[in-house]
Amino acid sequence: MKFKLDPNHPAPLTTQQRKRLKAVVAMPDSEINYSDIPRQTNPVQWTRPGDLISSENKQQVTLRLDADVLTFFKGTGKRYQSRINAALREYVQAHRKSA
Repeated sequence: MKFKLDPNHPAPLTTQQRKRLKAVVAMPDSEINYSDIPRQTNPVQWTRPGDLISSENKQQVTLRLDADVLTFFKGTGKRYQSRINAALREYVQAHRKSA
């Protein structure tokens, strides 16, 4: 079964879901069961993600794309142009190897 989640228009909660959510909100932190979560052995360093590819060598061009392709990439969020560039780079690398 597949369905598409739209975060801007979430499905309404059922009565049972509302009850369960209220119980979780009322639960003190000391009662939360963490036994199914593996222990973290290494300290985690959270950092901001960098550029996908340096913008120093990029050139601005006008490019015509099919509407469905553009809609797909725009639907992936910010920096969709960098993802289009990454997909094109994969294509180039695959064809360089076969040539």
